[in-house]
Amino acid sequence: MTDLPVQESDVTRRTWLAAERTWLAWWRSGVAVGAVALAVGRFLPALTHKQSWPFRVLGLGYGFLSVAVLVVGGFRQRRTADALRRGSFTALTSQLVTWLTAVAIILSIAAMVLVATEF
Repeated sequence: MTDLPVQESDVTRRTWLAAERTWLAWWRSGVAVGAVALAVGRFLPALTHKQSWPFRVLGLGYGFLSVAVLVVGGFRQRRTADALRRGSFTALTSQLVTWLTAVAIILSIAAMVLVATEF
């Protein structure tokens, strides 16, 4: 099997398409977290027959995380597009990844505690 030569324009096109798929992944993640916010804040209290205010607070937390993921994804897409136009690369900061991950972990643990306890 022989390797076909890759045209530079093909590499550029594939790189742009990969960046677009990455943006769509950020968007899907933000929408998914928004759905979790709705489920935790509205539907979970009805299913568990427990006090609703802790679930509403937790749902708001997930809602804020959803907005953060969408905003970060939008900024990331813009920075990536600018870098591609310049022929360079821009990395996602590890601090941002750490913060988003920490918030998601805290919210997930809080959800588990609410479901497991008689609150």
